[in-house]
Amino acid sequence: MLDALTFQRAAHLLHIRRHKLAARVVTRLARHLFGTYLAPETEIGAGTELGYGGIGIVIHKDARLGRDVLVAPGVVIGGRSGLPGAPDIADRVKIGAGAKVLGPIKIGEGAFIGANAVVIHDVAPGDVVVGIPARPIERRLKVVEGGEPGAASG
Repeated sequence: MLDALTFQRAAHLLHIRRHKLAARVVTRLARHLFGTYLAPETEIGAGTELGYGGIGIVIHKDARLGRDVLVAPGVVIGGRSGLPGAPDIADRVKIGAGAKVLGPIKIGEGAFIGANAVVIHDVAPGDVVVGIPARPIERRLKVVEGGEPGAASG
């Protein structure tokens, strides 16, 4: 299936083989087809998915995404004015629609970033963050005592 991530992977391969102009052409084509910007320099792990083919997603060239990351539409993973660097996102992170992950920060493994959250600080592994600026929240599901394994209450 042709989607923005397929174009990015092709551009990344061209980039690491030093075919910079060809990589830029593929990136530009993806920008026009999907309304997205995925730099050829960006490292994106295996199993990572872009929701709805990557519509409206922008990812900084120095960002790094781990394996099995889910990035919803409208997400920006970028830098912050005056701060060098870009986000480093670990494995199995879920990023909700419209979220902004900005600056030289680390997102821990298995973290969840809520829709439209603005993340400007590190996120610990497994944390759920929401809001502007994003803050961790408690998980609402708790195991029911004496119930069957996997039973939960809200």
